[in-house]
Amino acid sequence: MKRVIGGPLLKLAFRPWVIGAENVPESGPVIMASNHLSVLDSFLLPLVLDRNIVFIGKAEYFAGRGITGRITAGFMRGVGTIPVDRSGGRASEAALRTGLNYLKTGGIFGIYPEGTRSPDGKLYRGKTGVARLAIESGAKVVPVAMIGTNVAQPIGRRLPRPMRIGIVFGKPLSFEEFRGTHEDRFVLRQVTDDIMYAIQQVSGQEYVDAYAATVKAQLEAGKDVSAIYAEKSDTSPGDRPVPADLSVPEPPK
Repeated sequence: MKRVIGGPLLKLAFRPWVIGAENVPESGPVIMASNHLSVLDSFLLPLVLDRNIVFIGKAEYFAGRGITGRITAGFMRGVGTIPVDRSGGRASEAALRTGLNYLKTGGIFGIYPEGTRSPDGKLYRGKTGVARLAIESGAKVVPVAMIGTNVAQPIGRRLPRPMRIGIVFGKPLSFEEFRGTHEDRFVLRQVTDDIMYAIQQVSGQEYVDAYAATVKAQLEAGKDVSAIYAEKSDTSPGDRPVPADLSVPEPPK
């Protein structure tokens, strides 16, 4: 079983608290569908699991230069991350095929449906690759919320600061009734929105019905994204109403 390099030190630095550990199946194929706030997410999630987990991660994590870049690449390899070419096309298809093959072995496969880190801590529209994996594999999907990793290491910060981090696991979702429909784009969008809604319920995040990569690119270009927030907010995935009791989880007492 692969373990995170420096796992004991990470536990000491971030003292992760967990809610819903009983929701993680003890055996069989599982898709961990998580929000994505920080590079830390892929390092800390494996620390609280008894089973091994393999991730999909952007190829840039493996191509960093200097000491920090090499450390990041080493960590990514240490947690079993599969690099993804985010330019799309055959490269991304190959990564999803790799994930499907891994699930067929009965393992846990981690994926960030938003496709990139949230630029501002909000939850963004999910990409449908997670739905394809769930439908084709028949694996249970466990919604996961990483809490506070964006505070410990926001985008642009090279080294994280030690602080307590939370991980919340929601109840497993099954999409067996959709078997054979993995090429139906309407089904894929429905299933993806169902998964994102479950993530929102366990994370307590505000939802924006736009792709994180789009918003991030506009922010990096110095553009005003307030119109996107105004038009795409105040709702939940699948155009559901925002849950009345939505709140960010806190450490158990």
